[in-house]
Amino acid sequence: MSDEYFYGVTLTKAAPTQTWDPFHNDEDNELNIVYNKLMVKQLLLGHDAKEDEYNVVEVTTQTIDDVIKIPVGVLKAGEARNICMELEFVAPVIFTLVKGSGPVHIHGHHLIGESNEETGLWDDGDTMEEEEAKADEEENGSARRKQKFPSSLKQLTKFGTPVPRKRK
Repeated sequence: MSDEYFYGVTLTKAAPTQTWDPFHNDEDNELNIVYNKLMVKQLLLGHDAKEDEYNVVEVTTQTIDDVIKIPVGVLKAGEARNICMELEFVAPVIFTLVKGSGPVHIHGHHLIGESNEETGLWDDGDTMEEEEAKADEEENGSARRKQKFPSSLKQLTKFGTPVPRKRK
């Protein structure tokens, strides 16, 4: 079973940093949550942002080996007031307004899943059998395409012209 919640924070000059940390939420620990994911969908510049000011949002997150710090958006009133994106985080992430005074609104979804006792994986509604059936279907579909057009796979082309095959 998984749940999806709206996620929204605002970065301003007074509060330039917001943190999302899936590992330090007492509420989640009580629910026996084993999977958290943050999906960031949009950065929006507030209506009261200064016209001549660039607002830069930076993300800091981590992998097993490294800390990653990267700008994810530059917003300016009158030019780029919003940015759509598809960012996913499963580790703690820090959003920082590194330039400008904002406000910059960050919108997305917080996905929470429980463990599937049989597989130990996040339960997204599909069973292992369904996933294997999908994989088999994709594989078989590919095999059928190869059987249907065998001559096109045997001939190599160079710049759109057939290359003659060597005769035995």
